[in-house]
Amino acid sequence: MSKSDIDFSRVTVVDHPVVARDLTILRDKDTPPQLFRLALSRIGIILAYQTLKVLPTTEVEVETPIQKSKGHAFATNVVAVPIIRAGLGLVDAVTHFIPEAQIGHLGMYRDEKTHQPVDYYSNLPSELDKAMVLIVDPMLATGGSACDSISFVKNKGAKDIHFMCLISAPEGIKRLQQEHPDVPIVTAAIDERLNEQAFIVPGLGDAGDRYFGTE
Repeated sequence: MSKSDIDFSRVTVVDHPVVARDLTILRDKDTPPQLFRLALSRIGIILAYQTLKVLPTTEVEVETPIQKSKGHAFATNVVAVPIIRAGLGLVDAVTHFIPEAQIGHLGMYRDEKTHQPVDYYSNLPSELDKAMVLIVDPMLATGGSACDSISFVKNKGAKDIHFMCLISAPEGIKRLQQEHPDVPIVTAAIDERLNEQAFIVPGLGDAGDRYFGTE
């Protein structure tokens, strides 16, 4: 699997000096949890900004201290759905811009033998069909958790779905595009490949363990 297999019309790789610096901090095995969390938060805000560029707005009237004028309001609700637990670290990035965003939760863990996702918890807002749904997870590795999550929210009615992650592997992107070609991806980096244990190379290790200090 290589990057040449990716449909880049549906993938946005955020190229920014702050992202490049913070990715280096995240990749460094000696970065302590408190600095890891800060770097992830900064990148998350930039990724959320990029993902929300397509959020629809409607024109409204506003009265300034001088006169009446035209302004904009959001035309749809926003729902952030972290794949817990690692995805929880990216929720604040969405609410930084959309404080009123609703938060859903999807709990999954990776079976260490099969490398496949196992669902164990879900709690989602109602009326997903009327919202822009952002599924957030630091890593897009095999694509199993991402695809399962997207299928889950689609079954609950979601139609406008976006996937946001820090680091992705070509294999994961390819699988997501095959199973859910309608879902755009925003990521900070596309790495080389997956290793035999289905970890992203060079990656940054287990994002959840490093974020929560449970390595």
